[in-house]
Amino acid sequence: MKIIFDGNELEASDGTTILDIAKRQGIEIPTLCFLENCVSTSCLVCLVKANGRMVPACATVAVDGMVVESETDEVHRLRKASLELLLSDHYGDCYAPCQTACPAKLDIPLMLRQIRDGDAAAAIRTIKETIPLPAVLGRVCPKPCEKVCRRKEIDDPVAICAMKRQVADADLAEPYRPELAESSGKRVGVIGAGPSGLSAAFYLTRFGHHVELYGQKKQPGGRLRKIAEDVLPPSVLDAEIRTILSLPIDYYPEEHIDWKKPGALDDMLNSLDAVLLCTGPAELESSELEQRDGRLVLGHGTFSTSKFGVFATGTLIRSATAMVVRSVADGREAAESIDRFLRHGKPIPTEPVFAVKLGKLTREEIDRLAEASTCEPPISGEAVTESARCLHCDCRSREKCRLLKYAAMYRAEPKRFSEDNRRPLELQRSGNIVFEPGKCIKCGLCVSVSRDDAMGLAFHGRGFDVRVGVPFDGPLADVDTEAVRVCPTAALSVSD
Repeated sequence: MKIIFDGNELEASDGTTILDIAKRQGIEIPTLCFLENCVSTSCLVCLVKANGRMVPACATVAVDGMVVESETDEVHRLRKASLELLLSDHYGDCYAPCQTACPAKLDIPLMLRQIRDGDAAAAIRTIKETIPLPAVLGRVCPKPCEKVCRRKEIDDPVAICAMKRQVADADLAEPYRPELAESSGKRVGVIGAGPSGLSAAFYLTRFGHHVELYGQKKQPGGRLRKIAEDVLPPSVLDAEIRTILSLPIDYYPEEHIDWKKPGALDDMLNSLDAVLLCTGPAELESSELEQRDGRLVLGHGTFSTSKFGVFATGTLIRSATAMVVRSVADGREAAESIDRFLRHGKPIPTEPVFAVKLGKLTREEIDRLAEASTCEPPISGEAVTESARCLHCDCRSREKCRLLKYAAMYRAEPKRFSEDNRRPLELQRSGNIVFEPGKCIKCGLCVSVSRDDAMGLAFHGRGFDVRVGVPFDGPLADVDTEAVRVCPTAALSVSD
């Protein structure tokens, strides 16, 4: 049997579905409600056009001569609409408010869980995925994360910054050294050794690029050197900077590079593949790329400038009073942009992070969060006790959520079909199993894999009131973890 799939002639066996054919060709058609030997066609995100009709790929058997269209604008538009309809009834936070508020986007709930479990090594790895100067920020950050912590509605916000500082201070004795990517053979000059420049140098080196870091002063640190010693002791600052410069970074102190001098940047680009300006204070205009009177103009969303191969970040593009954590975050984001530039040959804007947000919760909903997050810490200690106060507002299974994956892939709009109809947040926890009914799309996968289990899951109710639950109100703890594994929307998860 032969079919035409997106213009290519393919051979397939009789009785094969369009989805199976696509999988064998390495073509990814999104699915949420599909599992081998379990087809419900309820989500309709696997739509394709077959012989002129829209059909679900998971349940449509191919026939000889069939013409299938999968990767067209029309098909993608309908898949996106299916995802948006599911999202209109999806109640949950992809990311906790504290992480969203953090300019560096530190995964705060994960860090707190690791501290709670006594795993300082894992906590510092998590921290340094987004923050290379945590001991500094643990002292100077204005704590925007704690301002939105939902725990404050019950008593006090979790001491997030103090927890980060404690882990970072302990790390200074025997610093964590991140794994470095294989050398790219590319060289990047970073002009300015303040918080943005140090951050950029750290991440560019991690990405496998060779960094030449130029500092105007004898000591690196930039404006961090101006902070009162009783707030940021020089010994802490020096130790954290040494940790960064212990990576294979060529550091040149007391190098004043006048990049505004005609030809200066051209001379640098003769031996470098990219240059990052981190010299501050604000000097560049933020607008679309163009050249104005010989000045560099900043591009939108890439940290690139009107000079090809030249990028800018930190207080050079922001107010000189910008939060240090914002400058550190800018350094990392600029490094990520330069990495894309070096690998693809052109500036590429950062993809927006897709997320569903619950918004402000009622006190009753916050109490439910607290009840579902309460657990006995495995060890004792002040930091452990404090970290255990976290409500874990984040989605525990975010990395495995296929609804999130495909919504981001198809640029779905979470509120396109939503009205002011948000129902109350629900959480059920028994043992280490957590069930959030507001995330359930009633695909039936958990029910299907639980059929042979005496205390499996089943559908209850009818119509709009149908829900998934354990028969006879049994405990979730008795649910087979296979049911958790197959959940496509993180409605079922295992707490950690």
